[in-house]
Amino acid sequence: MSGDAPAVDVPAVVIRNSTDDDVPAMLAIYTRHVQNGLGDVALEPADPDDIKKRRKNMGRKRLPHLAAECDGRIVGYAYAVPFRKRPAYRYTVKHSIYVHEAFLGRGIGRRLLAVLIERCAVAGYRQMIGYVDAANLPSIRLHERAGFREVGRLPCVGYKFGRWTDSVLMQRALGAGGAVDPSPLPR
Repeated sequence: MSGDAPAVDVPAVVIRNSTDDDVPAMLAIYTRHVQNGLGDVALEPADPDDIKKRRKNMGRKRLPHLAAECDGRIVGYAYAVPFRKRPAYRYTVKHSIYVHEAFLGRGIGRRLLAVLIERCAVAGYRQMIGYVDAANLPSIRLHERAGFREVGRLPCVGYKFGRWTDSVLMQRALGAGGAVDPSPLPR
């Protein structure tokens, strides 16, 4: 996940559901993060068909897959996936956010995360998890400002660019969180 500093002037950004037409731009953003960043420990760029398939699967589960568009250009994207496959975890999601390198620090990640949180809460999910590279302080601050707190640290779990990376596990409640029993999620 990429971090965000306080917003600076940026043309109007529209956060919307992603489409298959957005996949090439999302793939380019993701590939840059894979090739240059530690936040995603993938070693190979994703396949466009994998992104399209993920989008469709998430839509069936009422999980958002969002695009940030600025002047007709995709400048970031975010999505939520089930935290784990077992049914007891069905109210918890894990998320990812990726922002185009030229738009880092302009509030794109903050806007994507806010919409992601809102849409997941409305869909009935109760907890959101994020894994952030421990060295990515802007992303950690972004999550803290959005109500996440550090709930764990996984030392030396990734190895990329000749070094070990730590992951910070961050969590926030959605809606009522664990205060009351949830309503059944639609199948």
